[in-house]
Amino acid sequence: QVQLVESGGGLVQPGGSLRLSCVASGRIFTGIIFRISNMGWYRQAPGNQRELVASITHGSNTNYADSVKGRFTISRDNDKNTVYLQMNSPKPEDTAVYFCNQFPPTGTDWGQGTQVTVSS
Repeated sequence: QVQLVESGGGLVQPGGSLRLSCVASGRIFTGIIFRISNMGWYRQAPGNQRELVASITHGSNTNYADSVKGRFTISRDNDKNTVYLQMNSPKPEDTAVYFCNQFPPTGTDWGQGTQVTVSS
């Protein structure tokens, strides 16, 4: 069974910084499968649909939503089966529950997500 466990969320002031982590576990999705998977960070704010924030290919090519470009950085550590999202200069509109999953999602169950609240 694949598990995606997000962590690192919390309350952060506008202009601060936060780093989110997502660890993949499970016999099938770790190791070589994780290494060849494209991964993404997604977020869902109350009343909104889940949206893609950033993606990273198996070759570490990255892409970002226009709303976070220049502020957020996605990265991965294949040895740790982990994807990161560095959030710099967050804004109140970045407040949401953040999830990771394959990009595009291919049926892997979503994790619980991690709540990020940007407020002074």
